[in-house]
Amino acid sequence: METNAKKIKIGIVAVSDRASAGLYEDLSGKAIIEVLSSYIVSEWEYEYTVIPDEMDVIYKTLISLSDRHECCLIVTTGGTGPALRDITPEATEKVCNKMLPGFGEKMRQESLKFVPTAILSRQTAGIRNSTLIINLPGKPTSIKQCLDAVFPAVPYCIDLLGGPFIRCNEQQIQAFRPKSS
Repeated sequence: METNAKKIKIGIVAVSDRASAGLYEDLSGKAIIEVLSSYIVSEWEYEYTVIPDEMDVIYKTLISLSDRHECCLIVTTGGTGPALRDITPEATEKVCNKMLPGFGEKMRQESLKFVPTAILSRQTAGIRNSTLIINLPGKPTSIKQCLDAVFPAVPYCIDLLGGPFIRCNEQQIQAFRPKSS
């Protein structure tokens, strides 16, 4: 039985001008859903949206998912590169009370094993009230690589924020929670 009966709600936000305009199908947001479905064995639901690379839209979406929809976790994809329209980290910093730079450091470290251009990525993470927000790159193949690297810390972070208890499929990912003293 879950130690915390709060509902697990996760926001999935694909930030892409072209996907939001219907010029191509969003694959990265769907990859996040697929990976999280393989990790999480607790009952959970998600709010999924595809939005353009616009500061005001990203900002309002993150606030809505956190404050109105009460997501304990929001995972974004896209908008983390050096291009002029890549502004997801800036929007995330704008809505967060605290930043967690270790997430971005770990994701870049992992991505550098696969591509030298990972150094250009500006993924980050932060906390808005009791919501953890994580920015992932926009490439679908990078989603699992980055989540594999940082997700072991996610359930405990959500515990510390007073969120729901997330049980993981130990065959897929092992969440780390310190043993009680």
